[in-house]
Amino acid sequence: MIEKSLYENYEIHFDENIIPTSDDYLFVFNENRELFLDEDKNLASSLDDFEVNFCFYIGDYRGKKAFVVNVETSKSFYPLFEVYEFNHELYQIAGKAVLVNDWYISHRFCGRCGTPTQIDEKDMMLKCPNCGQNHYPRIAPAIIVAIRKGDELLMAKHSYHDNIRYALIAGFVEPGEGIEEAVHREVLEEVGIKIKNLQYQRSQSWPFPNSLMLGFTAEYESGDIKVDGDEIVKALWFKKDEIIRYESDISISDWLVQDFIDNTI
Repeated sequence: MIEKSLYENYEIHFDENIIPTSDDYLFVFNENRELFLDEDKNLASSLDDFEVNFCFYIGDYRGKKAFVVNVETSKSFYPLFEVYEFNHELYQIAGKAVLVNDWYISHRFCGRCGTPTQIDEKDMMLKCPNCGQNHYPRIAPAIIVAIRKGDELLMAKHSYHDNIRYALIAGFVEPGEGIEEAVHREVLEEVGIKIKNLQYQRSQSWPFPNSLMLGFTAEYESGDIKVDGDEIVKALWFKKDEIIRYESDISISDWLVQDFIDNTI
């Protein structure tokens, strides 16, 4: 999991009137949210060979201008999961760029009155010149929790993950509830137990498609495991030497599992 923040080297701006040059960073995405990289796995150096839907300046990165570009093509590019495996830093800035790409696609026209929107001069916002509606990027907060019972970790098999055997309990924060409330609710709904000593650990941007993952640890308090049979089909307590690790450390879940292993005798 990435430790260093991209904002140490990134300055946010938005402008659809600035034109890119060959010295700039061009984050070119197709309709599948895949990133174009050349045969040497470098970003595009020009847009000459692309049918561009839109292109606009999103800020300065390491002293160069960065642009998000959406193109019309039938070619396959690199999925962000794959980019992470060979270039963590590129994945991180591309993860931001693809979220900006999604936001612009979704709000180029006002959802209230249908008028074409305009990029705000200062904020990351699309504003409607007709009805005044402001359209900010939509980020879905989600929780993930590592639940300990003595020297065991609770892990569950999700119905929608065919290729993942067991994973941590996770879920989206619902309207009107606090983050901590979401953790307790998700655990009770999915596996039927109560937890205690809930502690926030860290967060992670998760652009699949637009989540902010909030990682917690907790301890078992009471109840017997009773899965919901919908999202969760099975849940078990695992000792650290029984845990089968993820193939990639891209997710905060891997960090939470490793933290459990490192802090269990």
